[in-house]
Amino acid sequence: MRLLGGLSLVMLLVALASYAALNFTQMQYLDVMPASISISGEGEVLAVPDIGQFTFSVEAEAPDAAGAQALSGTKVNDILAFLRESGVADTDIKTLNYNLYPKYRWEERVCLPGTFCGSGEQIPDGFGVMQSVQVKVRDTDAASTILSGVGEREATNISGLNFVVDDTDALTADARAAAIVDAKAQAALLADNLGIELGPIVGYYEEDSRFAPESYKMNNVAFEQMDESSFSGAELPMGEDKTVAKVTITYEIK
Repeated sequence: MRLLGGLSLVMLLVALASYAALNFTQMQYLDVMPASISISGEGEVLAVPDIGQFTFSVEAEAPDAAGAQALSGTKVNDILAFLRESGVADTDIKTLNYNLYPKYRWEERVCLPGTFCGSGEQIPDGFGVMQSVQVKVRDTDAASTILSGVGEREATNISGLNFVVDDTDALTADARAAAIVDAKAQAALLADNLGIELGPIVGYYEEDSRFAPESYKMNNVAFEQMDESSFSGAELPMGEDKTVAKVTITYEIK
């Protein structure tokens, strides 16, 4: 009887251990995270641009590298002198790219009738230089005149005239603050409608997008067709820049 009782006790202990192990395994698959709710908010800030920004390029070709660089440098220096005379600071003029490259031409082989001499070959044909420069114009009223002056001084092309706000960090911060206020207001309203109580913030996500103003593109052909006696530069409306921030806030539900 003692042996039977001991065996029963052992079996009972084994059964309890198995039951506890099973419950522990099932608990691993239970979601122990508290209930939560996520709310998105959006903030928008409008600002009048305070700078104009454009890029110009100068290209030059010559039989040798030194000649191409000298020709390109002369044109660029002439444009930079004009920009400085127009009140553009050196800190607002930045070289984006300078490229010196060899040029080639394709020369066909002269073949005797009835013979095969293969295809032609590339022959060195001098050097080319391209330099691209970005310019910020802080006197936006002078942007049109400066643009025309750059084109008249043999810029190969002018592109990307954008009117933008220089300090975009401040706009982003203001838009973010407005988006957070919007998200909190929506969360409070939704909690009231659902009859729940919001707990602490347990998650935050942010994305932002900025309005890209239209670019005006002009090239040297356009400037060649201008009648300087009757045209002093196009009117370039600035409009407004819009900065939009979007945030998502996650609250724990009490």
